[in-house]
Amino acid sequence: MTYSPPKLLTFEQFLVEYGDNPRYELIDGELRDMEPTGPHEEVSGNITGRIYAEILRSNLNWLIPKTCLIKPPAAEATALRPDVIVLDKAKLSNEPLWQKEPIICNGNTIQLVAEVVSTNWQDDYARKVEEYAFLQIPEYWIVDFRGLGGLQFIGNPKQPTFTICQLVNGVYQQQQYRLGDTIFSSLFPNLQLKLDDIMP
Repeated sequence: MTYSPPKLLTFEQFLVEYGDNPRYELIDGELRDMEPTGPHEEVSGNITGRIYAEILRSNLNWLIPKTCLIKPPAAEATALRPDVIVLDKAKLSNEPLWQKEPIICNGNTIQLVAEVVSTNWQDDYARKVEEYAFLQIPEYWIVDFRGLGGLQFIGNPKQPTFTICQLVNGVYQQQQYRLGDTIFSSLFPNLQLKLDDIMP
């Protein structure tokens, strides 16, 4: 039996074949199926609604696009598709692809990304932590509502965990929250949020 490695895609090939399909993203040329389920989408929607209400209440010039890809400048064959992304409207004019496609290339346009963890949890806890920090995204939320992450990331026993990664001197400082905990976001200091509120 011979092993044939997966076919690697370029960013451009990915856009043509999968750019409109919210199920897939590209990491180092490898197609990743994000395996969204109903509960996964419910949690994403709950997060989006709460953040958007806070954006409106705080009168911030930010938006949450329905779909959006991130093309990290240092990674040629990578197209990340966060579950929730908050963009600074004022900086969209500096985005080279935005007028034609919902693609962000500059990290400073992004205020926050949130990933709802599914079976490919390694990407959310490892690769994306590095990628989003490199892009200088101020906050990254990892919402592990089913407690799927590895023990080194969410502890033992595994349980639903909400991790806020806050960028400090180019590195994410991580704070974990469990069911019942009040979550604190420095980006949205007045946001009233608990993991319980967004569970499916």
